[in-house]
Amino acid sequence: MSKTNESLMQRRNAAVPRGVGQIHPIFADKAENATVTDVEGREFIDFAGGIAVLNTGHLHPKIIAAVQEQLGKLTHTCFQVLAYEPYVELAEKVAARVPGDFAKKTLLVTTGSEAVENAVKIARAATGRAGVIAFTGGYHGRTMMTLSLTGKVNPYSAGMGLMPGGVYRAQYPCELHGVSVDDAMASIERVFKNDAEPRDIAAIIIEPVQGEGGFYVAPKAFMQRLRALCDQHGILLIADEVQTGAGRTGTFFAMEQMGVAADLTTFAKSIAGGFPVAGVCGKAEYMDAIAPGGLGGTYAGSPIACAAALAVMEVFEEEKLLDRCKAVGERLVTGLKAIQAKHKAIGDVRALGAMIAVELFENGDLHKPNAALTGQIVAKARDKGLILLSCGTYGNVLRILVPLTAPDAQLDQGLAIIAECFDELA
Repeated sequence: MSKTNESLMQRRNAAVPRGVGQIHPIFADKAENATVTDVEGREFIDFAGGIAVLNTGHLHPKIIAAVQEQLGKLTHTCFQVLAYEPYVELAEKVAARVPGDFAKKTLLVTTGSEAVENAVKIARAATGRAGVIAFTGGYHGRTMMTLSLTGKVNPYSAGMGLMPGGVYRAQYPCELHGVSVDDAMASIERVFKNDAEPRDIAAIIIEPVQGEGGFYVAPKAFMQRLRALCDQHGILLIADEVQTGAGRTGTFFAMEQMGVAADLTTFAKSIAGGFPVAGVCGKAEYMDAIAPGGLGGTYAGSPIACAAALAVMEVFEEEKLLDRCKAVGERLVTGLKAIQAKHKAIGDVRALGAMIAVELFENGDLHKPNAALTGQIVAKARDKGLILLSCGTYGNVLRILVPLTAPDAQLDQGLAIIAECFDELA
């Protein structure tokens, strides 16, 4: 009997815990660039990119070739037992890309959550302090410490009780929702006044563009004031670039556009084109704060993933993907704003590079997020052959993370489907 999405969903539901969500009831069979084919042979345009993992597209030939070459050499030794050059080369190349005119070192791990966990460990060891300030709407992972940092309970930590302490929440600036830069800075000062002295805070962690929170871009002025505040109090600034990194915003790291450098930068997702590698890069003096044995992991910095990441960096150079990112962003934003002009439900279209969001409200009322319509658009688009994602504190934001390598014709096709969905539903 041929496999179907429905039959595989039944097997999945019997075998996989319900806590592992699934946005689309589809089982992928194969993919190429920005096209995914399911087990029933139906093709979809991929505007999700594995949640910002496939900036270089599915199965980029250069990346696959690099992985195949590495497979013929070795797949694992554990870097802490026997080292291998791809880890060191990737550490060097990431350090050269991360903003900051200072000596840097790079730790490689496996997942974004693991990168954030280690960034907090490094900050605590470097400062001798324990507290961390994070932001409303922030998303930093699903492990225990990263759930403390994540500014959204449902669904990420619902029913799990209280997360580890020592994390304090400040407001993320968002002009659309009435939170000014001054408001956000004042909320940090309230933490200092009401909850923890600056000398008890090891780090402030922030996404330059919020991911799950709704693709809100941190104002440059806010990031500069945050940098000055950290310098004033000896607090480390951590830029969580897991989703913004590897070229999604038009620069390899979003902080390049903020006018200041973080002390520590986390990265993952698109850095290796679909292979699991993540890491922390920061000031060498801070990165060296932990003694030998305090950092690492059995699979951390897998040679296969390192080979893939090195190929990703070559692809960015050879195919000028940062320029392509800007062109993709401009094309999509232009198309989306044309749709917005026809539909009051679209309250905002925003982007940094090709990290694009469309926020929906009831009749354009910014006080009434429209999660229901957002979900309907995602489902209707799928029926028409387009894979979209939603996000946002209120679930009312459509987000686009299409591979930067997608051809213009496919971008236009995706826009046409989105327009149809709004015409039919809004």
